[in-house]
Amino acid sequence: MTDVDLRKLRYFVAVAEQLHFGRAAEALHIAQPVLSRQIRALEDELKAQLFVRDKRATELTSAGRQLLADAGPLLAAADALRRRVSRAAGGCDSFTIGFMPGLIVTEAVCALTSLHPQLTVDVLRTNWDDQIAVLHDGRADVSYVRLPVDQSGLQVRPLLTESRVAALPAGHRLAGKDTIAIADLADEHLLQDPAAVPEWRDVAAEMRDPDRPRAPLFRTVEEKLEHVAAGRGIVLLPLSTALFYTRPGVAYSHVSDIAPNQVCLAWEATRTSRLIQDFVAIAADHSPVASQAEPDRSALACSSAIAFPENA
Repeated sequence: MTDVDLRKLRYFVAVAEQLHFGRAAEALHIAQPVLSRQIRALEDELKAQLFVRDKRATELTSAGRQLLADAGPLLAAADALRRRVSRAAGGCDSFTIGFMPGLIVTEAVCALTSLHPQLTVDVLRTNWDDQIAVLHDGRADVSYVRLPVDQSGLQVRPLLTESRVAALPAGHRLAGKDTIAIADLADEHLLQDPAAVPEWRDVAAEMRDPDRPRAPLFRTVEEKLEHVAAGRGIVLLPLSTALFYTRPGVAYSHVSDIAPNQVCLAWEATRTSRLIQDFVAIAADHSPVASQAEPDRSALACSSAIAFPENA
């Protein structure tokens, strides 16, 4: 069987995502007839029809849907390979560390550069939706992640756990309370994936409503907090993230009866380089969060009406 041509596979993904040959060709900066020929050639190579086309629509066949599901990881792996080979060919040692909002990796970076003075160390800020993707596609060598994540193909080293807090509009009925229970939030609208807060999902009134609004897809903490401040709902955040993102219009209260957030270091299981092993040891000795025993309450107070319990 002929090997799959990655260029044709990229063309296929463009059409599959657009479901329109003209728009896909424009996005790829090629002529539509060329794109059509490449897709037909791919179908011939795979001996399968990938699209059904008529004058009104373009749709994926069952074979096309399967190829689309498999194409993403394959193309990501190819991109990762290209990045790593290019990095090695350049003759310049470099190392990239991914990190989630609220985490501070300065001390670990300094420790690594002290151990390897000729190494160029870069950092890459990630979000909930790409904290693992940056490892699979080669953008980062290691990444500080917040569970839960899909751990397939990864080595994951636990580093610490931290309590979680509810971010509430400053005028909320619960604002100013040091500690609340998850049941106190049962009538609220959650501005994040309910799967990330199963304790809320199990008690939430809106989860029993067949007409409930869909969970919004906000990529960044800043976006979520803008919507909280506007009174559109609440979010649950790790304590270090809340400390890092204090702002007017948002109040924080510790939630006493939900599982803590776990911070881990992750890297691809197939990678066994000395640099990665050195950084794993460094990460174990350098916490990515400031001490939470005595949070800086003067910094937290401002106009955000933030409250934390003594044992936070």
